[in-house]
Amino acid sequence: MGGKHFLIRSKGHLGQDSDDSYSTQRLTVVRAVSFAVYVRWIEPMKITCFTCAIVLLTVTTVITGCRGRQHAIVLNDDDKDMVGSHEAGAETWKPLINESVAKLLGRACHDVNTVSYTTPSGTPVRKVCFVGVENRSSEPIGDFREQIYEHVDSLIGQSDQFRMISRRYVEAAMAECRCRPDLLVLPDKQRELQAALERTDNPFDYILFAQITSGTTQSNKDYQRNYLLTLELLDIHSGESLKESAELRKGYSKSKIGMFQQYGRRK
Repeated sequence: MGGKHFLIRSKGHLGQDSDDSYSTQRLTVVRAVSFAVYVRWIEPMKITCFTCAIVLLTVTTVITGCRGRQHAIVLNDDDKDMVGSHEAGAETWKPLINESVAKLLGRACHDVNTVSYTTPSGTPVRKVCFVGVENRSSEPIGDFREQIYEHVDSLIGQSDQFRMISRRYVEAAMAECRCRPDLLVLPDKQRELQAALERTDNPFDYILFAQITSGTTQSNKDYQRNYLLTLELLDIHSGESLKESAELRKGYSKSKIGMFQQYGRRK
């Protein structure tokens, strides 16, 4: 009996050892296959994904720029001005100034009769007091107010028939008289300003006003704004005025598609 039990146990142990050996071999094969798959496909994919992520991050950084950093470029004379996406900018004011000043000078040389003095060569000269730029448009013009003043003053001053009084004298005299540009149509205010400038040896015969206005047309979320720059040259002796203006229309849209729908072209 004991021998039989021993044989049975021995057979049982032998069968279990065979099963364990088979399981070990099968596990070894599975691990080998898994490792081969990992080396063949998964590892290259991880490297590829990592490389793509690095490339994408680099491109994004180059395009958008680093946070807290700003970039700039010096424009050449033939480079186009940037177009403001929300308000008027250089692309609006520069052509308006050039056109309005050209129109005013073209008419003033023939239609203005009062002459301050005549040069030895016989050229009639008109002395002009430019009292500033008035903004009556629907949007702020910011530092372009100073740009508009300086450009208008310089362009008119380049004409042989006009002499512009220095802005520093004009502003000091207006501060002394405590008068605003819109009050200088009154004779009393004109005499006060004239007296203040005469004390600095800068009498004048003309007052130049510059005014900005706008009109807005709305179409859902898109809109068009018409900008108008008006120059008015007022003869303080006769009360006659010479007025010229220039207009520029500008469309604003939330998307390129909206711009295309409104104006039939992409900008």
